[in-house]
Amino acid sequence: MKKQNRRTMAVLLTVIMAGILLSVYALGIFIPDEAAAGSFLNAGKSPSWEHPFGTDALGRDLLMRTLKGLSISMTIGFFASAISAVIAALVGIAAAATSRGVDAFVNWLIDLVMGVPHTVLVILISFAMGRGFWGLLIGIAATHWCSLARLIRGEVLQLRSQQYVAISGKLGKSGGWILFHHLLPHLVPQFIVGLILMFPHAILHEASISFLGFGLAPEQPAIGIILAESMRYLSAGMWWSAVLPGVVLVLIVFLTDQLGEQLRMILDPYSAQE
Repeated sequence: MKKQNRRTMAVLLTVIMAGILLSVYALGIFIPDEAAAGSFLNAGKSPSWEHPFGTDALGRDLLMRTLKGLSISMTIGFFASAISAVIAALVGIAAAATSRGVDAFVNWLIDLVMGVPHTVLVILISFAMGRGFWGLLIGIAATHWCSLARLIRGEVLQLRSQQYVAISGKLGKSGGWILFHHLLPHLVPQFIVGLILMFPHAILHEASISFLGFGLAPEQPAIGIILAESMRYLSAGMWWSAVLPGVVLVLIVFLTDQLGEQLRMILDPYSAQE
C-alpha cells in the first residue's frame, strides 16, 4: 500500500508539474507582441499591480517579456533535447550491438565531446552555424547526447547478455527482430527519462549562451538577453529587471528536473520498487 501511495503521488506530481510547464509555454506563445512593446512613459517602473515584474529601461513589461522568453527557451530546449536523445539512442545501440571497432570509436567520440566544456563547444558550433535560433539549437543538440548514449550502451550490453536474447538468436531470429522485440521495449523508459532530464540543461545553456551574446538576436525577448540587458541598470537600482526573470528561469528549470525524476520513478521498474 505504501509503494502504491508513492507511485500515485508521483503520477499526481508529474501531472501537476507538466500542467504548469505547458501553461507557461502556452502563455508565452499566445501573448501578442504588443503586450511587451516599449513605452518611455513606463520606463524603469518597479513591480506593481499593473506591472507585476516591473518594466525595463525601455518601458517594456518584464512579465510579458519573461513569459515570451521562456517560450523561446523551452522550444529550443525541447527540440534540442529530442534531437540529442535520438542521437544518443542511435549511437548507444550502434556501439553495443555492432563490432568492437564501432564501440571503440563511439567511446572515443564520447570522451572527445565530453572533454570540451559544454559552453565553449556550444558557442563554437552556434557561431559556425550562423548563430541565431537554428545555430543555437544545433549547438545544444550536438553536445548533450553523450551521457545518455553511454547509459543506453550499457543497458544494451546488459540486455544482450540475457538468456532469452541468446535463445532468440539460436532460434534464428534476426538482429532487427531482437532489437525491436527485446531491446527497444526496455530502452524506451531510459530514452524518455533521459530526454526530460536533458531539457533543463538545454534551457540553461540557451540562456547562458544568449546572455554571453553568442546565441539569439538581441531583439528577441529571450531570458538570457533580458538578463544581459538588466546588468546595465542594476547600479541604477532596477534590481527587479534581473532578479525576477532569473528566479522564474530557476523555477522552470527546477520543475523540469523534478518532472524528469518523477517520470523516472514511474517508468523505471527498479525505481518503482524502491
